[in-house]
Amino acid sequence: MVFAFNFTASKNNQMCGVNIRYEFLQALLKKVDHFKEFKIQLLTRNSKLKTLKEELDSRVAAYDLWAQRRRHGQDGHNNRKLWVLACMDERLPIDEALGIHVDTPAGGGDAHCFRNAGGIVTDDAIRSAMLTCNFFGTKEIVIVQHTQCGMLSVNATDLEKMLRDKGIDTDNIAMDPTLPELKLDKGAFAKWIGMMDDVDETCMKTIEAFKNHPLIPKDVVISGWVWEVETRRLRAPTRDAEKRARTDVTSAQFGVKVKQPPRWS
Repeated sequence: MVFAFNFTASKNNQMCGVNIRYEFLQALLKKVDHFKEFKIQLLTRNSKLKTLKEELDSRVAAYDLWAQRRRHGQDGHNNRKLWVLACMDERLPIDEALGIHVDTPAGGGDAHCFRNAGGIVTDDAIRSAMLTCNFFGTKEIVIVQHTQCGMLSVNATDLEKMLRDKGIDTDNIAMDPTLPELKLDKGAFAKWIGMMDDVDETCMKTIEAFKNHPLIPKDVVISGWVWEVETRRLRAPTRDAEKRARTDVTSAQFGVKVKQPPRWS
């Protein structure tokens, strides 16, 4: 490529013409460099393209591995090596709250998810966490509770009374018919229900329960969070009144006047 420069009689005009053409040359060379870079990227991309058969083979193999994860013990962990404990409430969308994909197929499957009333620590929650952490490769536990929780809405002793009024002896209940050895002490039923006075306090207590349990390995990362139903926002549990002001987080806000049985205090 040849560039001709025309010089005028005037010295100033001569320098101006040179400058204009030099700037043009610089811009042109820059475009040439960009084209070379694009060509290299395009060739690299084309070299990685697969036939449809190769793509389908890869997809089937990935799905087979996903489907057979539990055959591989610690090596068959979910995508994020994660176990989530959450309230069963339909207003708590786990994927949205945590930014993960819990129960999608191959390419998803980010976590094992356990849900119960309140997202609280229970014997079955401990059993499930023990299995996933010790045998299925899980390295992190995330606990999610939420504002406006139904576990704030009534006192547990009133619930127990309603059951007794129906003729149910709450002091002699088979907690699990397949495991008659699992029993509650007399008078413990209302406490077992797990109603809350304060979501944030319960969340913090649940975190500590998992951190200190002998069946949960000490290297497992454990955190807890509160999903604000009113704002669709996730936050850490807190005692800061200002941060809690925009939401309902206590049983008193539901009109419950008597403290719950002392499970979370």
